[in-house]
Amino acid sequence: MATNLTFGGATWTPQFVQSIDQDKCIGCGRCFKACGRNVLLLQALNEDGEWVEDEEDEEIERKVMTIANQAVCIGCEACSRVCPKNCYTHAALN
Repeated sequence: MATNLTFGGATWTPQFVQSIDQDKCIGCGRCFKACGRNVLLLQALNEDGEWVEDEEDEEIERKVMTIANQAVCIGCEACSRVCPKNCYTHAALN
């Protein structure tokens, strides 16, 4: 398990983003703004629940947040702290 120290010397274990519950997500973008690492991406879904590749050609039902670059997550959990719908699952590295 990866354990670090805060500036003040306290032990801290990063909790890395594992998943986002697409059914709960309202696409508000708060988590996207909170993440300074480009981990997240807002993506569109059509009425059949399929990902929309070209938003100009297809009709969009709603947008949800996705994990685009999980490898650059630093485990700060800022995304889940600002999420109004509690969509995030995080875990420590083993």
